[in-house]
Amino acid sequence: MSVERAPRGIDPSKPHPARRYNYWLGGKDNFEADRVSGEAVASGFPTIRHAAIENRRFMQRAVRYLAEEAGVRQFLDVGTGLPSAGNVHEIAQEIDPASRIVYVDNDPIVLVHARALLTSSPEGATAYLDSDLREPERILADPALHKTLDLTEPVALMLVAITHFLTDEDDAYGTVRTLVDALAPGSFVVITNATQDHLTAEERAAVDEANQRSGIPFRNRSRAEFARFFDGLDLVDPGVGSVIEWRPDAAREQGPSVKQVSMHGAVARVP
Repeated sequence: MSVERAPRGIDPSKPHPARRYNYWLGGKDNFEADRVSGEAVASGFPTIRHAAIENRRFMQRAVRYLAEEAGVRQFLDVGTGLPSAGNVHEIAQEIDPASRIVYVDNDPIVLVHARALLTSSPEGATAYLDSDLREPERILADPALHKTLDLTEPVALMLVAITHFLTDEDDAYGTVRTLVDALAPGSFVVITNATQDHLTAEERAAVDEANQRSGIPFRNRSRAEFARFFDGLDLVDPGVGSVIEWRPDAAREQGPSVKQVSMHGAVARVP
């Protein structure tokens, strides 16, 4: 995608998490700045593409669990990213076509693709909000959210590979809590966050330096720090752990290690 084709409102000289993630997944909807940022991260954490792929597989397994076993029919996916195979609504509506999904992201390119590709089944509904996780009150006040989802009924809040873009200055725990507090009992919360728990001191230093060069603020979190997002919630088995170890597919082939992925994941129920 050339600079000349950048949609209105896009600064192609600055990397964006959604487009960088698209680059790691092998997509084409990214700019040179996103690729440079992606390669900067890869220089310090060479298995970043494994992390991106396994994170998305976790999301798909979590949605299938929520729709098939937990009976969830409403999903709020914040930090949607660019559409690719196996989006939330495709999985949920395959199980129940009446499922309703709201996607949230703050990149105009994601907005363009979402409106074109994230189309609902006739029985259900999808909507897209142009908003930022750092402004949870704005998300919750958006009329399109309430037109699509009934917050008095259970909703699955999806925060997949996005909380690590909230630094300590962003009040990550307070931000997430604002969204969680708006959910009805019986709702679920799905979160993943990058971690350095499995790295050596030298590897951690390399990752920190690479993230600084990437141009996108980033906050790895330890297991204990990650678990704080679920305070007061009931964790679904197997609890907090690597995304590759959360209810893996029965026929899963030999894949990357916990260290190569370095991503915490969990699903919890709102009591």
